[in-house]
Amino acid sequence: MHQARGRSETVADLAQRIHLDPIGGIAGDMFVAALADAFPALIVDLLAEVKKLPAPAGAEIGFVEHRDGVLGGRRFQVAEPASPAAAHYDHHHDGGHTCERGAHAHAHTDYADIRRLLHEAPLRAPVRQHALRLFALLAEAEAEVHGIELDEVAFHEVGAWDSIVDFVAAAYMIDAVGAAQWTCAPVPLGGGRVRGTHGILPLPAPATALLLRDMQVIDDGIGGERVTPTGAAILKYLCARTPTPRDTTPLVMSATGNGFGTRTLPGISNVLRCVAFAQASGAAREEEISVASFEIDDQTAEDLALALDRVRQAPGVLEVFQAPVFGKKGRMLTQVQILARPEHIDAIAQLCFAETSTLGLRLARVSRKLLPRSMVSIDTPTVRVKLATRPSGQVSAKAEMDDLAVLPGGKAVRDQARRTAQHKATGGNKS
Repeated sequence: MHQARGRSETVADLAQRIHLDPIGGIAGDMFVAALADAFPALIVDLLAEVKKLPAPAGAEIGFVEHRDGVLGGRRFQVAEPASPAAAHYDHHHDGGHTCERGAHAHAHTDYADIRRLLHEAPLRAPVRQHALRLFALLAEAEAEVHGIELDEVAFHEVGAWDSIVDFVAAAYMIDAVGAAQWTCAPVPLGGGRVRGTHGILPLPAPATALLLRDMQVIDDGIGGERVTPTGAAILKYLCARTPTPRDTTPLVMSATGNGFGTRTLPGISNVLRCVAFAQASGAAREEEISVASFEIDDQTAEDLALALDRVRQAPGVLEVFQAPVFGKKGRMLTQVQILARPEHIDAIAQLCFAETSTLGLRLARVSRKLLPRSMVSIDTPTVRVKLATRPSGQVSAKAEMDDLAVLPGGKAVRDQARRTAQHKATGGNKS
């Protein structure tokens, strides 16, 4: 279970790296439960986010504590009202090629309909983007397996409402923890056959096998569906496409969590464990980031400002800068520079091509050093304060100007609120 190392630390501070250990396997609900067990402070906001999705009447979403006689942790439960016409499958068991918890074997949902649902639901933008990309990975695998175009893909069990909730909940957790790196221990293959919507299929399911390509796997002698399509898509998204950064930063173990599936396995817990690592107090973290830069000379200032605001909101973007420069023939240009997480740079480049008039980007990988930092909120008035720990152990503080700007009164009021918030945030020990 999660144990915070200090009152000013956020989840992001505690999750510089997250390691997944699929002891029993991995499914969407197990991933969500493991992270919720490690970071229970996220549960309230997560439930509020997934409840923005349209739901069947009487449906219930929540977490329950679970013990299997060996380990303790949590399960993530998404329950629809029972339907006598529905054929139900247990989540993460010997199920079909896209067999997910509570799925209706007779139903299917077009990939286009799922995209439309995610766009129309009032989800936070980063959560929506992560969910769309997770579904895109699975849709691409299904299209390859069945030899069809992407727009022809129709999900069966994974198209069920509860599985959509799993994807959105996973997307929320991915955004909330903000881990710089995800790693995963070897994944259990499972095995056997199952009767699914498309007939008798081998395990791992064909789409799951495609998603697991290039990942380390083991055969521990326990069959059945050990990795669901949702679980495989999460691993592909977080681990297989994330380069290992050059990181010499000392780390400490900051939190652990266990997420259970519904199946009982012989001699082993059906659990996904996550272990979070944070940088040691006072140590400057070194990491690699990507830099994209380009110049614009044929897009209006208003339109470019709107485009760059959209780029700033994209997953993986750390900062966007713009500056006036002189180009050939003495023309005034706008130079744009984007700092981003390396694993997101391809999607960010595509967004730049879509939102701006640039015809090309320069890409580079650079290293940077970061001091430990966190954000705390001070009440009366409510002002967020960014804290940074210096190598000497002293803490510097800076109040957020956006919060100060909305306070009634002039500069004197803002200055007093700034001093008060920074003093409270540091306990009077600000450097």
